[in-house]
Amino acid sequence: MFRQVGAVFSFLTIIPAGSSNLQVVARHMYLFPVVGIAIGIIVGSAAWGLSFLLEPLVVGLLVTAALVLVTGLHHIDGLSDFADGLMVRGTRERKWQVMRDPSVGSAGIVSVVLYVGGMIIALSAIRGFDLFLAIIAAEIVAKFSMVLLTSFGPSAWEGSNSDFVKSMKDRRKLGIAAAITVLSLMLLQNNAAFAALAAGIVISLIILGISRRSFGGISGDILGATNEMTRLASLLVFASA
Repeated sequence: MFRQVGAVFSFLTIIPAGSSNLQVVARHMYLFPVVGIAIGIIVGSAAWGLSFLLEPLVVGLLVTAALVLVTGLHHIDGLSDFADGLMVRGTRERKWQVMRDPSVGSAGIVSVVLYVGGMIIALSAIRGFDLFLAIIAAEIVAKFSMVLLTSFGPSAWEGSNSDFVKSMKDRRKLGIAAAITVLSLMLLQNNAAFAALAAGIVISLIILGISRRSFGGISGDILGATNEMTRLASLLVFASA
């Protein structure tokens, strides 16, 4: 089990913790929330410590940068590609082409700017120990949202995402991921964590509906975009609470 968790951790972060073989990671995608716990504890601990030393906006900026860097920019790149694909008029094939294009369009730039700004504002609005709990909950929800999307969505095209989609059609794996998520959030003993989970599920289902209509299914970029959007939504829930 530790080897599988290490593989998933290496895949989702820049930290080498084991082999990141794509097929191994796809078979054990249900462990994504476990990695969310680990990332949340690492970054959340740093954020809580910094909150005693720095102004809230500075902490928000540093934590946002840390989360983006720890995940290797892959997910935020997915967010920009997803936005560019949605804004393009034309056939699904045309939208696929734009999403695969390495250059970033205006929609992608705006989405990243709004995301980063939203993250900084949300994080700076959360105080004390709640900041630690919020970051952990947001990472768990973000990782579970990707599991949820692959469980219910078809692949937009044959690619690296296909192995994940095929693997997660086993509903027992979704059940394991859901159990890990719910039990972990229960341990936080904060009602906002479950409100964040509810928001993450709703956003994931909305993204799934939009993706099926616009692209015919989901892709790696759409999974990355879902991770970023549900993380931000979770932090906004905590900030509002």
